[in-house]
Amino acid sequence: MLTLTLLGLSIGLVANAFPTQQSGNGKNWVVIVAGSNGWHNYRHQADACHAYQIVHKNGIPDKQIVVMMYDDLATNKQNPTPGVVINRPSGTNVYKGVPKDYTGNAVTPDNFLAVLKGDSASTQLGSGKVLKSGPNDHVFVYISARGAPGLLAFPNDELYAADLMDVIEYMHKNKKYKKLVFYIDACDSGSMMTKLPDDINVYATTATNSYACYYDEKRNTYLGDWYSVNWMENSDVEDLSKETLMRQFKVVRSKTRHVMQFGNKTLANMKVKAFQGNAKARPAPPMTLQPVVEPGLIPSPDVPMAILNRTATAKGHVYQLRSHLKGIEQLKQNMQKVVQCVTGVNRENPKILNVKMDKMQHQCYKDAVSHYKKHCFRWFSPEREYYLRDLYMLFNLCVSRYGRESILMTIEKVCLVEETGCGVCGQ
Repeated sequence: MLTLTLLGLSIGLVANAFPTQQSGNGKNWVVIVAGSNGWHNYRHQADACHAYQIVHKNGIPDKQIVVMMYDDLATNKQNPTPGVVINRPSGTNVYKGVPKDYTGNAVTPDNFLAVLKGDSASTQLGSGKVLKSGPNDHVFVYISARGAPGLLAFPNDELYAADLMDVIEYMHKNKKYKKLVFYIDACDSGSMMTKLPDDINVYATTATNSYACYYDEKRNTYLGDWYSVNWMENSDVEDLSKETLMRQFKVVRSKTRHVMQFGNKTLANMKVKAFQGNAKARPAPPMTLQPVVEPGLIPSPDVPMAILNRTATAKGHVYQLRSHLKGIEQLKQNMQKVVQCVTGVNRENPKILNVKMDKMQHQCYKDAVSHYKKHCFRWFSPEREYYLRDLYMLFNLCVSRYGRESILMTIEKVCLVEETGCGVCGQ
């Protein structure tokens, strides 16, 4: 009896360590998001298109794939090859056949969350396609975007970590999946998952620090993001019925460095095809990719400046470059004044990334970001996107439990100073 009991316990432990690979009678669903627009952000939509090609060729039908991207690349006047989008040097066209479920102004956090919840009635402007997944289904969500602590930037708004966690909890309680996997490529994207529970069958990997790669002289922009192209090129060259999520994670981490895991890590023992393919379909034959000797990595917030540096002299954009630099400096000074006026200390606090905010702190941060946009500037332009990297100062103020009202009032006063020339703290 003791032997049988121990044997049963051992089998149970092995079963937990190596989850079921197939979704049984369930289906595979995929949500792909590119959270930006503009030619300088080419790489995010190129990443998204490439991700679609991977899941499509591995047998997931379009009716089970939801794609959100601004769709302003293929016909962009700066595109030297109209109708073609590539994700690596001399790469194939990844734009062909990509569904256009949510494009332009339909690429919003609200639509994204509605898609995850399966709430078609709450979507606006797009196709209305949402997840129709159930308790036997596997769901794979991939996001390539710009980020800051506790948020991912969409073209005209932000997705906050607390809102995403609420929807994941909703999906779990309403049996919207059997197993759920997130891949997120954005600066500080690890901060989106710090509160992800490890007991609801959700596994996530994030880039944490995002790097652009593959600068293209013909297109004058970066073709991909390093975390993204590493997982996708791994999926291109490997047999996904043999490759595991953990091995893919390790491959990406060995090249990308700042990569993190969250949630139920036992799911990482599952095969990649359980999420990026259809278990009943024949695996796509592995591709052969020529290695790119020099990927030309650059931190994502520096991309607009890097592109200007490369093109300013050649195209007479020196004035634009100087204006860009001036704008960056002004934005940095504004935020430093906010910190100084709230804390009374004329120095920056160290950056905080892996902090689990409570709901009150999340609301403080969300309100502070919204207030800063309203009274100071909106960062949806190349020279202002740079400043997403410094939103951690507002994040720190809220985490440090400075009063919400004090923070909001100070933001308003500091930006009023810029317009009126009043004292540093709006006295």
